[in-house]
Amino acid sequence: MKVPALVVDRSRGEAARRALVAAGALRTDLAIVEDGSRLAFPLRDGGAVPPGWGTVEPREFPARPEPGPSDFRQLLGWTAPELEAVPRSFDVVGDVVLIRLPVELEPRRDEIGEALLRFVPGARLVGLDRGVRGDARRRTVERIAGTGGWATRHRENGLELDVDLELAYFSPRLAREHARVAAEVVAGEAVYDLCCGVGPFAVTIAREGRARSIVAVDANPEAIALLGRTLARYRLEGRVAANVGRVEQFASTAPAVDRVVLNLPREGIKYAALVAPLVLPGGSLTYYEVVPRESFAGRADEVARALGPGGGWSVNSVRVVHPYSPSSDLVAVSARRGGA
Repeated sequence: MKVPALVVDRSRGEAARRALVAAGALRTDLAIVEDGSRLAFPLRDGGAVPPGWGTVEPREFPARPEPGPSDFRQLLGWTAPELEAVPRSFDVVGDVVLIRLPVELEPRRDEIGEALLRFVPGARLVGLDRGVRGDARRRTVERIAGTGGWATRHRENGLELDVDLELAYFSPRLAREHARVAAEVVAGEAVYDLCCGVGPFAVTIAREGRARSIVAVDANPEAIALLGRTLARYRLEGRVAANVGRVEQFASTAPAVDRVVLNLPREGIKYAALVAPLVLPGGSLTYYEVVPRESFAGRADEVARALGPGGGWSVNSVRVVHPYSPSSDLVAVSARRGGA
């Protein structure tokens, strides 16, 4: 059906959709259409369009499909007691879906995999997540539905990141943190992204263009290779120096900079004293760690002590990013070094 459409850049799509809904101008019986880097929204006759959002022009729109189930578990057809053991949450990385299952459900994992494959739009492969292990932080994954390998491109914050879930660390649950930290970078800052994985912090900061220099470091050469592909695709190689190496080796010779990011959730606190000298007076450190909930209240003081008494450190915030397990959370720690 051809109707008037508001056409906007994809980066403004969600804001435009909300504005149209608020104005009562969006047709909900027709599907929003993707057109390369732009989105077309079908408009009601006489609907008020927010000024300055984009162009209005006639477009063809397909009918909006009937909504499917709101929970993938509805596709299993199991009894209510059986469904109680099935996790509600899962991760989507590009066209790959990852889920963790309790041991008692593994005999029925193929059924769960097929349900997820049907439920998640664009899903190609469903994997059982066995966790991240080793110095290279490689994830152990097992196919339970779908086809192809574990390499994919994950879209977040207007970027596509090259990811291989079997070869290098990446968490889709940190997308907001990648954007938040990048937004905090001040013009002219020098930045280290330590234990960078496939480099979402470094790439997002580079895309913003305010940092004077960015060095990304990871012990896993596969992670650095994936980061290199993303940088090359966006022509950002000149803004990020991507190096293979352990934090201990890098910290022994690297000069101090304005901002350091350390994403090593299971061991970050062990490296606090090592990383602290890499931050200039007046500079900042952001790192991520898994914290038992009973330890959360006193974590700021523990981090300040771990960073060392001689640096004049103050911990500005310890925030929960997302639950990690039934008894612990992934938290973001923001600290600043005094003396500027």
